[in-house]
Amino acid sequence: MTPPADTSDADILTVALLPADSSDESGDAKPRLLLIDGHSIAYRAFFALPVENFSTTTGQVTNAVYGFTSMLINLLRDEQPTHLAVAFDVSRTTFRSESYPEYKANRSSTPEPFRPQVSLIKEVLAALRIPVLEVDGFEADDVIATLTTEASAHGMQVLICTGDRDALQLVTNDVTVLYPRKGVSDLTRFTPEEVEAKYGLTPAQYPDFAALRGDPSDNLPGIPSVGEKTASKWIREYGSLDELVARVDTVKGKVGDALREHVGSVMRNAQLTKLVRNVSLDLGVSELSRQQWDRDEVHQLFDNLQFRVLRERLFATLPTVEPEASEGFEVEVSRIGPDVVPDFLTTRVSDGRRVGVSFGGTWGRGSGRLNSVTLANADGVAGWIDVTELTEADDRALTAWFADEAIPKAIHDVKGPLLAMAQHGWMLAGVTSDTQLAAYIVQPGQRAFDLADLALRYLKRELRDESAGPTSGQLTLDGGLEESEDARADAEAVRAAAVLDLADALDAELDGRGGVTLLTELELPLTFLLAEIEATGIAADAEHLIDLQSELGAAVRDAESEAHALVGRPFNLGSPKQLQQILFDELGLPKTKRTKTGYTTDADALAWLAEASDNPLLGFLLRHREVTRLKSVVDSLLPMIDDVGRVHTTFNQTIAATGRLSSVDPNLQNIPVRSAEGRRIRQAFVVGTQPAGAYESLMTADYSQIEMRIMAHLSKDAGLIEAFASGEDLHTFVAARAFDVAPEAVDVDLRRRVKAMSYGLAYGLSAYGLSQQLKITPDEAKSQMEAYFARFGGVREYLYSVVGEARRTGYTETIMGRRRYLPDLNSDNRQRREMAERMALNAPIQGSAADIIKVAMLNVQRSISAAGLASRLLLQVHDELVLEVATGEREQVEELVRRDMKAAVELTVPMEVSVGVGPNWDAAAH
Repeated sequence: MTPPADTSDADILTVALLPADSSDESGDAKPRLLLIDGHSIAYRAFFALPVENFSTTTGQVTNAVYGFTSMLINLLRDEQPTHLAVAFDVSRTTFRSESYPEYKANRSSTPEPFRPQVSLIKEVLAALRIPVLEVDGFEADDVIATLTTEASAHGMQVLICTGDRDALQLVTNDVTVLYPRKGVSDLTRFTPEEVEAKYGLTPAQYPDFAALRGDPSDNLPGIPSVGEKTASKWIREYGSLDELVARVDTVKGKVGDALREHVGSVMRNAQLTKLVRNVSLDLGVSELSRQQWDRDEVHQLFDNLQFRVLRERLFATLPTVEPEASEGFEVEVSRIGPDVVPDFLTTRVSDGRRVGVSFGGTWGRGSGRLNSVTLANADGVAGWIDVTELTEADDRALTAWFADEAIPKAIHDVKGPLLAMAQHGWMLAGVTSDTQLAAYIVQPGQRAFDLADLALRYLKRELRDESAGPTSGQLTLDGGLEESEDARADAEAVRAAAVLDLADALDAELDGRGGVTLLTELELPLTFLLAEIEATGIAADAEHLIDLQSELGAAVRDAESEAHALVGRPFNLGSPKQLQQILFDELGLPKTKRTKTGYTTDADALAWLAEASDNPLLGFLLRHREVTRLKSVVDSLLPMIDDVGRVHTTFNQTIAATGRLSSVDPNLQNIPVRSAEGRRIRQAFVVGTQPAGAYESLMTADYSQIEMRIMAHLSKDAGLIEAFASGEDLHTFVAARAFDVAPEAVDVDLRRRVKAMSYGLAYGLSAYGLSQQLKITPDEAKSQMEAYFARFGGVREYLYSVVGEARRTGYTETIMGRRRYLPDLNSDNRQRREMAERMALNAPIQGSAADIIKVAMLNVQRSISAAGLASRLLLQVHDELVLEVATGEREQVEELVRRDMKAAVELTVPMEVSVGVGPNWDAAAH
């Protein structure tokens, strides 16, 4: 495409916020175009981030997508372009390869985990409304060169992000190349001065230099004995390649002879290295202006990719690109002073209509402080109450109002303020909606469930007061308000009004999706129980942890010393670069998986090397990693012990899309259990000593093989049902049937394989995923799965039917009606469709297991209360409950725990519950 002679199109280029240095001489902001070489940056991201650390629960690898998207967010934040586009290569067949078949012929085949990620990156770009350009027969660099030429003609600044140095020929005072030095986060800004500083040449001379130097990555040969210094010197001396060739006879010495002998290949290199600047494109620069993206589309895609943190970064760092809501909330705010509270409660928020409630204060990890309460009614009237100024009459009135079940209340995140309320003696009843939980049930994997985001999505309104005076400012949750009492009152009033309206909208959504019972009978009661569990905490033996910390520290040092002695010198056991040199260069051990920075030395690679080699160093490296990991767990627990010797975790109900609870700060669902040293950490969790003698033991109770029992129930497979009815070891039984051998012939390895496959099927594991887990070939994994399905055909039919039914209805459903909506089941994008299929396989079984243990928790707690027992629930760890048993109550508690857990659901196979009791968590194992 030839640059247009008439530059009138520049008049329609949209100008957005720009850095201070982007103005022209007149002081006007210049449009700024950002161009990204898609394949180049994606490929660097793939090798910069370990594959094993970036994959969804369904097995889709996402390291390249994550790295690319992270870099994109940083570029949008830091560079603030007004226009942008991403260029991709179409294939390796271009005009260059046609004229020189050896062009890039030496490149290795694309890694299999990378290939499907390119389309996912394009999905991210589409969701963010970023144009993607690619042209048959040309490379991404040519597309970028064409757009750069046009943009320069229009007086724009241009930023080119690429890992291909050929782009340096495009650099001018208004064109900068952002070249990744390491990974995709450390960028060199190549300006004309930087190009000259590095190569001693102008950008215009760079392609001549590259032609002389050659490029091994493109399979363009250089000149023997001629390095970069000589090539650079020639271009400086002669001014250009053309002039050098014209005077080639004046070049002396052996290098001159080599130049004359290879002048043909040099000229070919020059032709291939030069970028095309007139490619015919569907879009011009005037059509590349920044666009508003669709929030729902971004959320849906990021949910599927499980980019929760990355999504938060996106919205936190780029608030200016979020679509604005059409309106805020109109609310009449009154500050309810001392002794006026009873009258306000009676006249304004006790007429039987639902009331929106918002709390001001801080809470978390077993403590809380309540500063204010705001109540909003359906008439748009809100009252803000300063809790610190309450009179006795005010307090009595609020106590009665909160405890009144006949007054329906809507709150966002009920669990947060419950402990702070309890400290005031307030018990909360009549909650008909927690808008955070309701939104989670409607779309369990959709997004972070903050109030501002939900108001935008369901109400198309922002958290601002439309009726506020000019001194109140813009009311949001982003901290933009002054810390005045009036401002806080206005902000909380808006929150309360928003919760009320949002509750109505979500009620309708829940009703249409069959989620009302799930909210009112499961999740809402559970959030009250979780608040109680979090406030109780679990006792921890600090002295035991301190001793263990010391022992593990010594073990770390011992492993390090042994490793140093074997190598013969000190080295950093945590440095991949140093390990690569020692393991592969010096010791000549078998090569592991190749990455951009060398052969991987992650834990799996070291374990594989330990099996493939008898070198004792590997044992010490693995030992060092294990004890370092365990010590970090102990280190994190010690500061969490409170003044009475207890640790308080926080349980999240809205993190896992399957419905499972998660534990954070600290994560007590992740305390090691497989190793003897890991179990010593569990020994630190003990029976509480306050009040003295009140409690005698810890009790653990868990379901046996719950996922497989649910699989048998849902699939109605006669073989699986028989396996559970037989009372024999499940995995031995299944292995014997699947592979037609006697049960006594099932060895440990075969049982392990079948167990991994059985549970893998419940997680939607593919043959490739199984092969990775078992370290066998995909063909072996596929054969193993076929043998399994040949004997357990009901499982195969069930798995097919789950996906088919979900594709028809748009969702999966658990035994208790929890839905997971999966619109990507009908996506044209194969990768997104396959991800959705794996989610469809995973959700019913994992979600049913999550629902069952939640019902069990509620059943157990109600029975303990009804019996007047002092024993109490302390933890839920996936399929296990941990209780603190009061003195003299063991037999009664064990009986009711077994009964209530078995009664949580009725399956076609028996439910088995294992119970253990002991003075600490490890001793209570069973």
